[in-house]
Amino acid sequence: MRAEFITSVANQKVKKLTALQKKAKLRREEQTFIIEGERLFRDTPARFVREIFVTEEFLIANEKLVSRKLAETERAVPVTVLTQAVFEKVSATQTPQGVMCAARMPSYEMKDLMGSGKNTAAPLLLILENIQDPGNLGTIFRTAEAAGATGILMSEGTADLFNPKTVRATMSAIFRMPFVYTRDLTGDIVRLRDEGVQVYAAHLGAKKAYDEYDYRGASAFLIGNEGNGLTDAAAGAASHRLLIPMQGEIESLNAAMAAGILAYEASRQRRHPEA
Repeated sequence: MRAEFITSVANQKVKKLTALQKKAKLRREEQTFIIEGERLFRDTPARFVREIFVTEEFLIANEKLVSRKLAETERAVPVTVLTQAVFEKVSATQTPQGVMCAARMPSYEMKDLMGSGKNTAAPLLLILENIQDPGNLGTIFRTAEAAGATGILMSEGTADLFNPKTVRATMSAIFRMPFVYTRDLTGDIVRLRDEGVQVYAAHLGAKKAYDEYDYRGASAFLIGNEGNGLTDAAAGAASHRLLIPMQGEIESLNAAMAAGILAYEASRQRRHPEA
């Protein structure tokens, strides 16, 4: 394989790589984000890979892995070898593993969130309003995939999915879980209801517990901001409000935890429809 060797952080390619790690605006403009670490590199579908960056040590130890990924792309993908010092400079992790790649952002439409062609079950969506913590957002994606959700709809004010911390937290679900950012969350909730989706808002003012509803049909769970919860507009657009009962003196649950509880209740009901 042919590779370019870079030894200076002043190199323009290195500056661009660093900027992609730090600047959401540039990522959006380029429709490119950074995958870092061996596990995520292995999991990244070849069709998304735009460029591979490795240390010489990683390349020597994992030449077969890199060569296999290049072969899977079936096109010319640049490979750039960085010195350990340069790699550490651009890395977004405390203990760099010596491999990252520039990847094309996945893109979906609303219809993709409904699960057509993915499975025969009714759609199961998570709707997120202004979730701010990158770790929470990534964990929600990972949990959504595990629980069998068909898609995630996010308000424009939700954290950047392609933030390096979020990407790591998804554990590669970012490539498998359809998602859409929307400027009109309330309008989209209404449109989902018009299409037969029951939208359940997680709300502290609800009277009915989450395990008192039937989620075997087309369903969506609406989760609000970590500190402020749902806006009145979003909550008002939902079909129902539900409560996750809590004991002790806890006032609220972590957003990712709440999403997991709700998604897995739907999963349980769908796995045991007779119960």
